[in-house]
Amino acid sequence: MFDSLLRRLTAPAPDRLPEPDADLALAALLVRVARADGHYDEAEITRIDRVLSGRRGITPEEATRIRREAEALEAEAPDTVRFTRALKEAVPVEDRFSLMQALWTVALADGERDDGEDQVLRLVANLLGLTDQESAIARQRAERD
Repeated sequence: MFDSLLRRLTAPAPDRLPEPDADLALAALLVRVARADGHYDEAEITRIDRVLSGRRGITPEEATRIRREAEALEAEAPDTVRFTRALKEAVPVEDRFSLMQALWTVALADGERDDGEDQVLRLVANLLGLTDQESAIARQRAERD
């Protein structure tokens, strides 16, 4: 399963991902953000599961299953650039702000801002076609959640 998704993610021009693959790509990006500070703790894991179940209306068990698959995928994914571009193709433009807010909620789940997480999120925002201002607004909303 990962091989097929990894091939699409590493293709020169990634195809639009089908819904289940898009869910896994989102989960892997959430894991990548959480791991960017070198710490991957229970607060971040819980937040990822909550984001996944909330965005797709799935059970907590299904969210946990997807997150576990995403942890393995994220460890094998070549880079954030291709990964985010593939996700951009799967997420309609009107949903990208809420995606950025979800990413910020994971980055802030441990109660600390980290330069590594900020760096990944700046790159992701840019690749999703969002401005720095839109990312900052998404962060502010995530801080209130």
